[in-house]
Amino acid sequence: MKRGILTGIIVIVIIALIAWVLTSNKKENEAKTAIVAEDIGTVLVKTVVAKKENIDLDFTSNGNFAAKQDLNLLAETSGRVTQIMVQEGSKVSKGQTLIKIDPEYASLDLQNAEAAYQKLKTDMARYQSSFETGGVTRAQLDEITFNLQNAENRVQQARRRVQDAYITAPIAGVINQRAVELGAFVSPGTLLFNLVDISTLKLQVTANESQVVNIHLGDPIAISTSVFPDKEFTGKVTFIASKADNTLNYPVEIEVSNPEPNTIRAGMYATASFKFPTQEAQIAVPRSAFVGGVSSNQLFVLENGDTARLKTVVAGRVVGEQVEVISGLNEGEVVITSGQINLVDGSKVAPQQ
Repeated sequence: MKRGILTGIIVIVIIALIAWVLTSNKKENEAKTAIVAEDIGTVLVKTVVAKKENIDLDFTSNGNFAAKQDLNLLAETSGRVTQIMVQEGSKVSKGQTLIKIDPEYASLDLQNAEAAYQKLKTDMARYQSSFETGGVTRAQLDEITFNLQNAENRVQQARRRVQDAYITAPIAGVINQRAVELGAFVSPGTLLFNLVDISTLKLQVTANESQVVNIHLGDPIAISTSVFPDKEFTGKVTFIASKADNTLNYPVEIEVSNPEPNTIRAGMYATASFKFPTQEAQIAVPRSAFVGGVSSNQLFVLENGDTARLKTVVAGRVVGEQVEVISGLNEGEVVITSGQINLVDGSKVAPQQ
């Protein structure tokens, strides 16, 4: 009984102690706020006059060219390389033979498959004749028919392996890399060539969230490179990512036709210039004017030349360091752009140039 009473007293003392600490902290915070509001004195601030400006949506983005088609050609059959028809740097056309792999084993497989097929074909004719006279059953005829179909499939597979001994170019382009030597033994999956087509390239750039909303598929884009400072290339937007990357930017691809001779090479650095029609003038202020960031939609305006008043606005597009203000701010109002950390509503301020 006594232990229970003692425990209750201890709990009450702890609760009272916690209440006292919270009350003390509250009074201390109120005192600090009062100091800021009343005793901080005049705060030096910088200001700008809110006015309508033409929002410039133009921007540039840097990136690298990539080949529109970049293929690794792999061996599809086993054998020894007996002939290489191209070298690194060779221009090839679609369907051109690039390399020959000894088709001896594939040819032998084809011969065996064709021989087995011809035998089953002869047996099929005999079984068909015997079935008509009652010499074989329907089940026996069905089995020989099934075997004949399988033999025909094996012939087609063997012919394909013979064809695979001759590696041809699936696209027109340039041999960027040769990964095999004459006389080497290759297996299915062995890398033979890297083939690229740079008659058309992709410039890969990025745009932030305020920029990407103004880009559309098919938009013409001017492109410049430091390698060819006297030339300007033109491309069109062919891809806009629906999801931002790890840097919160959106990948954009611009397709560019490579002039003759092949001037641009994959991997070269370039700058894409995105240009948009002139926008209607809107009230805009520096993004530094917003308290705690643009998303807060709050800023301080100057009242009577010496008083800071907190104002809630609706922010629009962010273009560089300027933020469009859709509503809540009138043209001609003086907006405070620095020193807000020391301000509360009603603080006395001293604007400085």
